[in-house]
Amino acid sequence: MQETLEKLSLTEILPLTDEKILAYLRYSYKLAEIANLAEQDALILSVCEQLNIAVSEEELQAAGDTFRQEHKLLAASETFAWLSQQRISVEDWSQGIQVSLLTQKLKEHLFGQVVDSHYLANRDNYKRVALSQILVNDLATAMKITQEIREGGASFCALALEYSKGKQSKENGGFAGVRFVTELMAEISQAIALGQEGDIISPVQTKLGYHILRIEKWFHPELGEVRDQILESLFQGWLQAVMQK
Repeated sequence: MQETLEKLSLTEILPLTDEKILAYLRYSYKLAEIANLAEQDALILSVCEQLNIAVSEEELQAAGDTFRQEHKLLAASETFAWLSQQRISVEDWSQGIQVSLLTQKLKEHLFGQVVDSHYLANRDNYKRVALSQILVNDLATAMKITQEIREGGASFCALALEYSKGKQSKENGGFAGVRFVTELMAEISQAIALGQEGDIISPVQTKLGYHILRIEKWFHPELGEVRDQILESLFQGWLQAVMQK
């Protein structure tokens, strides 16, 4: 077997040409996904041109410098090595940075002035919550655990370590992290909507099983903390609507 492998010649196979990579995208059914991203960029560039939104040489240079610093491409040799690894030219890299800058400018042009009002009208959607949970498979176990916590004063942490089927919560003694309410499963976000810090809410049934929840803390972020998220959400909504047309 080893001798057979040693006789094989791979030098004529790798690296693949752009045409063969494109063929791969076709037969692996990934072309539509990539084409959709390319069409989005084409749309952004067209709209920017119509609105006279442009990027100056100074902005492009500054963004390039920032990119190199973030990717630790401090020397020219490191930059060229990275470009070779990515199989792109300097012009390709520059175009990518330009598209990124134009995209950000278009976001601000279209929605920069409405972010404040959107935030005020939808402030509750940007609340975050620190949650602990115990996830079990059946209702009887969920009710038993809930009773032990509420009436017996049992340790939530200890019960999570003993019973929880959720890997993250089990490893962290029940703590499931801090999440935006809009990121939670609908059943959970609805169940905790009116809850106070320290409340035990149980059982909450989802497709994963039965959740025993404890609200640890509510966070009401300021606009500055979520502005980029709101801007991106508004922009993506607009982009998808235009693409569908």
